[in-house]
Amino acid sequence: MKPNIHPQFHLTAKVTCACGNSFTTGSTQKELHTEVCSACHPFYTGKQKLLDTAGSIDKFKKRAAAAVSIKASVKPKKERKARTKK
Repeated sequence: MKPNIHPQFHLTAKVTCACGNSFTTGSTQKELHTEVCSACHPFYTGKQKLLDTAGSIDKFKKRAAAAVSIKASVKPKKERKARTKK
């Protein structure tokens, strides 16, 4: 490594989260401020909302069936034009 070009590494950098949690780690900055940490992140706390995939599939199938029924009830464009020209 070349001397005098690398930033100084602090072994005890203090990290402070918006939730109030703080811990120490190694960093090139003495203090760090974060918005989310492992103490308040939804994935780590178990408050994560899971997508109901079965419900989503059922909704899609229902919309697809409705679209098919609507398409069957609408007459093709050529028939509509021929009927209106008379």
